Amino acid sequence: MLVSERLKRLLRLVPGERRFGFYRFLPFFFVLGGAMEWFMINVRIGKETFYDVYRRKQSERQYEARMKKEE
Repeated sequence: MLVSERLKRLLRLVPGERRFGFYRFLPFFFVLGGAMEWFMINVRIGKETFYDVYRRKQSERQYEARMKKEE
């Protein structure tokens, strides 16, 4: 219960409760989404970023589809 009360108190500190209700948290989610996107594009884990892996897999799928079509 102690954590729940602290969380409620922390959430009440965010302004705009009367006017926006739950939607007052949307700016936080936009910032979180932008930060995740930046992380996926710019931060390398090993030698690759998320988008390097995505592009490679996409080109592999296109190649396999082309080979299947030629058969």
